[in-house]
Amino acid sequence: MTTDETDGSMADREEINYDPASSRYHVYECPDCDNVVLALGRDEPPMSCHGESMVRVTDPDITVKPPDVKQVLLQAFGLPKAGLDICLCVIGEGPLSANEVAETLGYDRSTVTRYLNKLVDLGLLRRSELNREGGGVVNVYHSIDLERMRRETLIGFYVWAGEAAALIEDANITKQEYLDENPNRELPDIFWEAFPDD
Repeated sequence: MTTDETDGSMADREEINYDPASSRYHVYECPDCDNVVLALGRDEPPMSCHGESMVRVTDPDITVKPPDVKQVLLQAFGLPKAGLDICLCVIGEGPLSANEVAETLGYDRSTVTRYLNKLVDLGLLRRSELNREGGGVVNVYHSIDLERMRRETLIGFYVWAGEAAALIEDANITKQEYLDENPNRELPDIFWEAFPDD
């Protein structure tokens, strides 16, 4: 399963196969049903299905383009380069106000404020109020605990991956329903054009 990439550097990268022997993650499946799970950093099956341990997948016939961290953050969190730059700036130099981040990176303040608020909503940064010496308060942004960030980003990615897996499953079900209803026809060249938008 491959997709066209808009980023030229990604398009030029070679496809990779899942290699259970050297991977930091493992894919397990139930030998009796279609249940499949992803486990990160584990040597034993993470769960059972039908009362039996799941079996590690060792022979997938699929290649994918290797992920790029910026592309993952963009796809999973809607966080493009500017958002990533802002997040890393606060992690490295915070606590910082929106003005300080904008000055450091040379970004427009409204852009910085928008992404800072998104990063807080995602749980990747936290916001607090700081009393100014001349009076008044200003919002400043801090990095969260690194272990918490690891957890939040991993869970966020798994939620996104789960939604992507559900879309793939829906596509497969729709394809099978089409073939069942049209046993004498092949799939259209562009399959989704055969179905109206919901």
